[in-house]
Amino acid sequence: MVVIKNSVIRNIIRIGVPFLLMPAVVAVGVFVFDDKSYAFVSLAVALLSCVLFVAGFEKKRTGTGRMALVAVLVALTVTGRFIPYFKPVAALTVITGMYLGGEAGFLVGAMAAVISNFYFGQGPWTPFQMLAWGMIGFIAGLFCDILKRGKLPLIIYGVFSGIFFSFVMDVWTVLWYNRTFDGSMYLAAIVTALPYTVIYAVSNVFFLLILKKPIGGKLERICLKYRL
Repeated sequence: MVVIKNSVIRNIIRIGVPFLLMPAVVAVGVFVFDDKSYAFVSLAVALLSCVLFVAGFEKKRTGTGRMALVAVLVALTVTGRFIPYFKPVAALTVITGMYLGGEAGFLVGAMAAVISNFYFGQGPWTPFQMLAWGMIGFIAGLFCDILKRGKLPLIIYGVFSGIFFSFVMDVWTVLWYNRTFDGSMYLAAIVTALPYTVIYAVSNVFFLLILKKPIGGKLERICLKYRL
C-alpha cells in the first residue's frame, strides 16, 4: 500500500507541477507582481523543477548518480548557449529527457536558462525561458521511445521544439508590450519572429542529429551499467 501511495503521489507531481503549477507561477508573476519580481518567480520555477526531478526517483540509491549526470548536462547546456546563432540548448535538453527521463529534461532546460542568464542578463523573460526549455525536455521524456526509433521523429521534434520555444517567448513579448494578452498582437509577434523561429528549428534538428549518438549512447550505457 505504501509503494502504491508513493507512486500515485509521484505521478500527481509529474503531471501537476509542469502542466499546472509552473505555468500558474509564471502567470502570477506577470499579472500579480511587477517586473522586479522576476527573481522570485525564477527561484520558484527552479525549486519546482527540483521537486519534479526528485519525484522521478524510482529508487533512492540511484538518486546521487542521476544528480551527477544532470549536473554535467546542465554545465554542457549552459556552455552551449555561448555558441553564436546555432545553439544546442534545446537539443541537449531533449537528449536528457530521452535518456534520463522527462523530470531530468525539465531540470536541465530550466537550470540552463537561469544559470546562463547570469551572463546574458536576468529579467522577466527568464521564467518564460525556463518554462519553455523545461517543457521541451519534459515532453521529450514522455515520447522517448518514439524519439529513439530513428531520425525522422527527431527531426519532427526538433522543428516542434523550435516552434514551441518561439511561441512561448512570443507570449512574453506581447505581455511586455501590452501588459495584457492580445491575440492580434500575438499573431504579429509570431510573424515578426519567424526568421528566428526557423533558426531555432534548424539548429535543434542539426544538433539532435549529430549529438544523439555520442551523448545519448554514453548516457544509455551509463544508465544500464549503474541501473539509473
